[in-house]
Amino acid sequence: MTPEFSANAAVPPRPWWWLFVILFAACLIGAPYFADEAFQLDISIIFVFSLLALSMGFLWGYAGILSFGQTIFFGLGGYSYAILALNFGTTNLPLLGAIVIPALFAALLGYFMIYGRISDIYLSVITLVVTLIFEKSIRSTSGPEYVIGTVRLNGQNGIPGVPALTLPWSDEPVSILGVFYLSGGAMLATYVGLRLLLLTRFGRLLVGIRENEKRMELMGYDTRLYKLGAFALAGAIAAVSGILYALWGNFVAPEMFNLNQAAQVVIWVIVGGRSTLIGPVAGAALVQYLSNWLGTVGVGQVTLVLGLILMIFVQLFSRGLLPTIGGVFERLSQRRRSNGPAT
Repeated sequence: MTPEFSANAAVPPRPWWWLFVILFAACLIGAPYFADEAFQLDISIIFVFSLLALSMGFLWGYAGILSFGQTIFFGLGGYSYAILALNFGTTNLPLLGAIVIPALFAALLGYFMIYGRISDIYLSVITLVVTLIFEKSIRSTSGPEYVIGTVRLNGQNGIPGVPALTLPWSDEPVSILGVFYLSGGAMLATYVGLRLLLLTRFGRLLVGIRENEKRMELMGYDTRLYKLGAFALAGAIAAVSGILYALWGNFVAPEMFNLNQAAQVVIWVIVGGRSTLIGPVAGAALVQYLSNWLGTVGVGQVTLVLGLILMIFVQLFSRGLLPTIGGVFERLSQRRRSNGPAT
């Protein structure tokens, strides 16, 4: 199987992969000239969720850590940005703080789990429990006494009026078009960055730990440090996604920590394929499109119908959509080579 469709990250991307990246960037730049603001909003939220799925795909597919806690950092990123921006009346430093705070919390949480030698299944359970704690805690802050600075948390009503981002080189806050470019650019840059990161010593060791952690320890590597680094990095990426979500809707709410949202992130990765970075992106886009389409055609029980579709989909594509497609192309290529003229 080609490295672009598998977890084999040791092989550098092929030229056509770079061509794909360039074409995607060109489409991203040119799309707003042919689409209205409603389309830009719809695609922007797909980019936001794709970035969240990418954080999960990297952590699960390449570090071997199944976490239900990506929505923790997703929600922390959004809430941190909203609270800091409303308190300070500016957005640049709050943007940075909203990335650092979830990343530090991810490092702290990951430290106690990973250095505590918690098994994989219990790690997943702990992240699930922490997700529930955050959601229930935020929902219970409806009273006027729950204030951070001058910002009321408002419980399950969320925080409205999240300030739009003002870039350092501009006096005007970003518009819908700006959010479109920010979300698409962040998703593409993160995808390329993670793919190149996997070519480094850190990336190769991370994949080696996923394959055989005991062997890597016997070779003298501190596997816990590399896993903690991956966990904190994935948390920071999820935080960026949460910030973009807050900018997209100018609103944050406890639903960002929701257990349904946490499960959906896992579904995105399973559908697209966790053995590739582009798979979670495709999975998030496909599931989000299906959700929107089922809603527009008047399907009453969207969640039920979507669940049935996904069950069938997973049965047909057990490894995920893109790895399955990649496997088909690989077999066809091998068959053509085997049937070629003898030399």
